[in-house]
Amino acid sequence: MAQSDIDEDLYSRQLYVLGHDAMRIMGAANVLIAGMRGLGVEVAKNVVLAGVGSVTIQDQGTAEWRDLSSQFYLRESDLGHNRASCSQKHLALLNSHVQVSSHTEALHQDLLSYFQVVVLTDSSLEEQRWVGAFCHANNIRFIVADTKGLCGQLFCDFGETFEVKDITGESPSSSMIAHISKGNPGIVTCTDDQGHDFTDDMRVTFSGVQGMTELNSYGPIEIRVIGNHSFSICDTTEFSEYEKGGVATEVKQSKMLMLKNPELLVLTDCGKVPRHRTLHLGFQALHNFTQKHGRMPKPRSQADAETLVAMARQLSTDAQFDEFDKDVVRKLSLIANGDLAPVNAFIGGLAAQEVIKACSGKFMPLKQWLYFDALECLPEQKEGDKHLTEEACAPRNSRYDGQIAVFGSDFQEKLKKLRYFLVGAGAIGCELLKNFALIGLGAGEGGHITVTDMDSIERSNLNRQFLFRTEDIGKQKSIAAAEAVQKMNPNMNITPHQNRVCPESEGIYTQSFYSSLDGVAAALDNVEARVYLDGCCVQYQRPMLEGGTLGSKGHTLVVVPHLTESYGPAMPSGQKAIPLCTLKHFPHCIEHTLQWARDQFEGLFKHSAENVNQYLSDAEFWARMAALGEVEAVEVLEGIHESLGKRPGSWPDCVAWARMQWESLYSNHIRQLLHCFPVDHVTSLPCSAPSRDGSGLHEDTHSFPSQTTHMDFVVAAANLYAQIYGIEGSRERGGILKILDGIHVPAFTPTSCVKIHMTDKELTSLFYSDNAKLNELKRKLSCFQMPSQNFRMIPLEFEKDNDHNFHMDYIVAASNLRAENYEIPPADRHKSKLIAGRIIPAIATTTAAIAGLMCLELYKLVQGHQRISLFRNTYINLAVQYFVFSQPCTAPRFTVSDMAGLRDLKHSEISEVVTCVLYRNAPQ
Repeated sequence: MAQSDIDEDLYSRQLYVLGHDAMRIMGAANVLIAGMRGLGVEVAKNVVLAGVGSVTIQDQGTAEWRDLSSQFYLRESDLGHNRASCSQKHLALLNSHVQVSSHTEALHQDLLSYFQVVVLTDSSLEEQRWVGAFCHANNIRFIVADTKGLCGQLFCDFGETFEVKDITGESPSSSMIAHISKGNPGIVTCTDDQGHDFTDDMRVTFSGVQGMTELNSYGPIEIRVIGNHSFSICDTTEFSEYEKGGVATEVKQSKMLMLKNPELLVLTDCGKVPRHRTLHLGFQALHNFTQKHGRMPKPRSQADAETLVAMARQLSTDAQFDEFDKDVVRKLSLIANGDLAPVNAFIGGLAAQEVIKACSGKFMPLKQWLYFDALECLPEQKEGDKHLTEEACAPRNSRYDGQIAVFGSDFQEKLKKLRYFLVGAGAIGCELLKNFALIGLGAGEGGHITVTDMDSIERSNLNRQFLFRTEDIGKQKSIAAAEAVQKMNPNMNITPHQNRVCPESEGIYTQSFYSSLDGVAAALDNVEARVYLDGCCVQYQRPMLEGGTLGSKGHTLVVVPHLTESYGPAMPSGQKAIPLCTLKHFPHCIEHTLQWARDQFEGLFKHSAENVNQYLSDAEFWARMAALGEVEAVEVLEGIHESLGKRPGSWPDCVAWARMQWESLYSNHIRQLLHCFPVDHVTSLPCSAPSRDGSGLHEDTHSFPSQTTHMDFVVAAANLYAQIYGIEGSRERGGILKILDGIHVPAFTPTSCVKIHMTDKELTSLFYSDNAKLNELKRKLSCFQMPSQNFRMIPLEFEKDNDHNFHMDYIVAASNLRAENYEIPPADRHKSKLIAGRIIPAIATTTAAIAGLMCLELYKLVQGHQRISLFRNTYINLAVQYFVFSQPCTAPRFTVSDMAGLRDLKHSEISEVVTCVLYRNAPQ
């Protein structure tokens, strides 16, 4: 599959996680997933969304009541029918690029031979052994995934050797160079403001080095780190003297893994190491129990638990394992017959990520066992409490039987009566709603879920927001998501809203609304919204579940009133703001030119039109201009005068404007800079990383017909300019060239009177009063012959995902032309879209895993746990199987000393102070 064959509209967010090469390789892979209970369908869903070549699902069994607890593609009408056949049609609708088929007979070697990856779920130990042996002998990647109640297991065998093409998936590190010494080894010094992120044994390439040009074509060079700003390279004694410039860029190296000597297990919780080693024996004992008795241990059967403990203890003795934890095995036996959607979501997300690794060679695979448990979700047994009994956990021919087997029928009734508020119906929101439907949250009398999301569905959403289909594009997310989960569980009580949760919607989401809730779930994509929602939960003392993802990384946070620390105020971003003088005059990387291009778009095609419309229609316009201050008011009025005084009357006028924009931005401005900073002028610029002289600048004098980027700019700029004036544009380049031939471009002569401001401090010094100029502009506008009374301009909102609106066409062309002026390597459309569009990379596997972990914390809230040690905040990175499960921070406590002042407060104010004292950061 060539890069052009990849559906970039559909896979846009995933491509920023995996890359085109991995997607092409994965698109040719055939995957078999055996077992279509809850875990199997979770793995299959994520793998189909990822975009492998084909997925075959296999299951000989028929749907049972307990399957409905976690198998989201089975309906009550499917009971008694084959699970694979019932699931196939739903999975096929997830991704038209993936061929999905079902197999309802037993597994056999001829079938296995067709696949590159085989996944077993809900399988016997005997089956795992013979399938694993066959796959290992035939170089087929083999994965086993299993869940038993609140416990999960994952195993991978990718053969004797396995090549990983990119271990972490992180973007290659790069650093700008200040100096390179001649020596053996040569020492590279990086610019003061950046330093480098390189490590020993990395390989780097050099580009843009002047003087010591031999390095530019030398190839990857192994380095040794000396300090934060320096590293050593090869022997440079015979090279030319270094003059200036250059960038060192990491070269990703593939790694051949030898999997003969696997680690026993990968830790998911450092506080549970002995427990997970015991689980390794417990799962084996479960297989032995099932083989001997023909069934799993009965829920809450003490006799079966004693039998399983004895079996596991024998295995422990045989293995000479001296950390055996019989209590863990006992709990495993009591809940093993359970089937929980949140656990399947977590293990299924991890297993699907391993499938992607096996297919693509991207990221570090699991070596080789992983165990997980969430036994903290079980009820705490306090003195006088009733223990769960076999009767309480016995099956009832209910869609919740798999969950009742773990928590009992009373817990299920409690879940059904809860009222929750879900904010966000995007990727995490869809996964949460799926889990809510399966566990029965709000699905009973008095129970209810309110979900709000103001966005509508776009095609790029379909790759990870699995509740949506192609026919849903354009619909409101909250409405489509609510309809989808009501099909999964017809008993769901759910109301969709399309409101942003913010101060403006406080008339809707009032104290009465929050007081009626049992909890809030945040599935948001920005920090500001999380902080606001957290503040509401603090004010109204409601628990909050929060989660987020960034590619293969994800986190969860649980906020429990009066117990844990809240989300708290927004922390300062770790990213440095780009200095204005760098953007305006001295960019030195593609991020700078892309930000400049984005600013140009906003100024030319949005703000200018908005200002004109306000001037024409807003009675308070002049009052607001006075409030801005003279300098900003002058800038706004100049733009209005330009937009109205030189408004185009036809399409050729728009083309002429675009041609003059090109001349001004990429020729005249650069010539003026070169006049102020000639080649032999050297200065150190506080706003720019390198010492800069004029030699990095050059005007572009190529003719338009021979330069694609030049024409790309003019076509995009002319069409966008036409759009804001309501003029019909054109893509026909032949016609545009004819118009360009007739345009006279005035000569430009640089002048010494122009001052180029080299620092932000100098730029801010421009903000002086200019009352005379302001009054002159007011006079000109008052004498201006106005357009018709109904004339309005059309501001453009930047939309990165529409390839036909010219928005990204303009950004890419404008940025790359400026990069050419400054000898900066250009960026293709894909990279430009990521940076200028501020896209958050995303993949369904991480989303599923995070939503599963959030719902496990929901179980604990429903149980009413009050010991902070039972809750978990998490950070995961599925690319490298890195997991941090940590106890939440205790709510800080503060002493309120001014009790006399406290008595003077209103009741509501006292409540807010006490809330801050009890479980929030100190009041400001």
